[in-house]
Amino acid sequence: MAENKTKANGASVRAYLDAIPDAGRRADCEALAALMERVTGKPPVMWGDSIVGFDSYHYRYDSGREGDAPLAGFSSRKGDISLYLSCGEPELEELLGRLGRHKMGKACLYLRRLDDVDLNVLEQLVAQSATATRARYPGVAV
Repeated sequence: MAENKTKANGASVRAYLDAIPDAGRRADCEALAALMERVTGKPPVMWGDSIVGFDSYHYRYDSGREGDAPLAGFSSRKGDISLYLSCGEPELEELLGRLGRHKMGKACLYLRRLDDVDLNVLEQLVAQSATATRARYPGVAV
């Protein structure tokens, strides 16, 4: 079975954030880093070249595929900021309805700017997503 390409590494989160060319986007990502660190209680770690992750969990699917992933994370992409959360949970739907301007993928929440969303709702969403993921994949974080 293929090994995951995106893994936690020792790259500098500060260097990643400092390299974001748009000052507004950089400030949004710094605010997201502070929010996710506060919610997870864990410092940021780079996953691959472009994902800032917080805490981690080990997953194993029925297919046999397994790996490690950040409990919460984000990446500054060309058009949006991608947030990596467990957003498929029914109890999170109500929060998404109150979040503000966003797009949803299967496991990604896309935000253009933090000014477009309610930061209190976003914090609740990150916290509930972390709780749901920990419940689905119990055990010691890696």
